[in-house]
Amino acid sequence: MALVDPETLQRELRKLQGWERGEREIAKAYRFKDFKEAIAFVNEVAHLAEARNHHPDILIQYNRVTLKLSTHDEGGVTEKDLAMASACDALL
Repeated sequence: MALVDPETLQRELRKLQGWERGEREIAKAYRFKDFKEAIAFVNEVAHLAEARNHHPDILIQYNRVTLKLSTHDEGGVTEKDLAMASACDALL
């Protein structure tokens, strides 16, 4: 799968609320009421990731969960990452 060109990436990120472009990934921080809610979200993301065989980097900081998405085999962001970002947002 080919990398998304910078112009397309910027356009698609405008459709995904809260997602930001990094050097070779896209990322979003989610906030929850407490740790338990944050972990419940992470568990849902884990099931989604397994089903899609596309796994984000996940940072958990009490009630804050940061997801980073990149297609490592391609060295950057692909359509697969944008689709996964949208699917993660739909979990809420």
